[in-house]
Amino acid sequence: MTVTDENRHSRAHVDVILIALVFGMSLFGIVAVCVATFSPGNDPDASFLNHIFGSSYATRQGLFLLVAPLVVGVIMAFPYEILRQRAELFYWISFALLTITTVFNRAQGVKAWMDIIWGYTIQPSEFAKLAMILILAKNLSKQDKPLADFRSFSRVFLMVMIPGLVILLQGETGSLLVIIFLFAVMMYFSNVSLKTLGILAAIAILGILAVYGFMVATGSTDYRLARIAGWLNPELYASDDAYQQTMSKMAIGSGGFSGIGMFKNGAISQLNYVPADWTDFIYSTIGETWGFVGCVSVLVVYVLILLRMLHLAWYTRDKFGKLIICGVMGMLLFHVLENIAMTLGLMPITGIPLPFLSYGGSNMMTNMGGIGLVLNVTRNRSVSIPVNTPQTLHNPYHIRIRYRTR
Repeated sequence: MTVTDENRHSRAHVDVILIALVFGMSLFGIVAVCVATFSPGNDPDASFLNHIFGSSYATRQGLFLLVAPLVVGVIMAFPYEILRQRAELFYWISFALLTITTVFNRAQGVKAWMDIIWGYTIQPSEFAKLAMILILAKNLSKQDKPLADFRSFSRVFLMVMIPGLVILLQGETGSLLVIIFLFAVMMYFSNVSLKTLGILAAIAILGILAVYGFMVATGSTDYRLARIAGWLNPELYASDDAYQQTMSKMAIGSGGFSGIGMFKNGAISQLNYVPADWTDFIYSTIGETWGFVGCVSVLVVYVLILLRMLHLAWYTRDKFGKLIICGVMGMLLFHVLENIAMTLGLMPITGIPLPFLSYGGSNMMTNMGGIGLVLNVTRNRSVSIPVNTPQTLHNPYHIRIRYRTR
């Protein structure tokens, strides 16, 4: 590959391909939510617009999508250096929202939502993911070999664990797993040593095993333990804790190769046999309605989105910007893998939505905010690299790049 090719790929631009893939998937998500919320009392022969407006969830999802370009545009237009300089501010604001939600939420069980207005709620743990990406990108980009000493290691570790513990207290295990995964992805692409990665992986595994062992030993009735038990032995718990997964697999299997079609009377999704099939289990609706073809098509689009982000990251010279893209990529990758795996019974249920498809305003805005961050990076690639940023970046093509500073 020539230097000219490198410069062409590294130019500042608004990535239209990524925008088209993301908004195309989101439009399909409105259709999927509409199908999932089709009720027996509705006329299957009604026009498509009547189906959309007849579903409050599909209508709301459409409103969320109308707001999405504004969210992407504002974040994309945000001064690039402000993202770097004010990363700590965004981090502490998100932590404050997490704490307020945990303390003042009087709900039983999961305490992850904060009431705002007109019955709408927000989920601060979703926005905390973006703040975590920014603060980690800033800290991991300061050194060529991050976390090489105990001080930097402990600083970043506490940076992840402090809000992580608050999220865990909320009962939002899924969001905590997302943060841990995107942290691992960002460390890998920031050139952290394999020894450090191994230590952190060991700590994470031992921590999970310790918590699980403690819950089993004390006879805990926590819903998360019940979900794991239902996943390990679905036949034994098919009528309660494994019911949702069992019906999800049945719905996907009933779709066959090409699906049963949209708005069909007697469909599993129509009769509400799969709880939350318009949110976390939207993939089961896709499997039943569009079959194997629909499921694979969705996976292909996700792969294209992730590969596009990987391409953009490779050709981003500023390490801070590169890690932002990798963090967003890691966030979306874990959501896709875990959500689809749990609908197929391959992983325990964690309450993680499917990006751009599942109903939910907070998750939609978080995902679109992540896309806005990626586009901000690609749009500002001509920004000079700060003096304290390492000039040698990990790059798989082993291309020697000269950086301009001013």
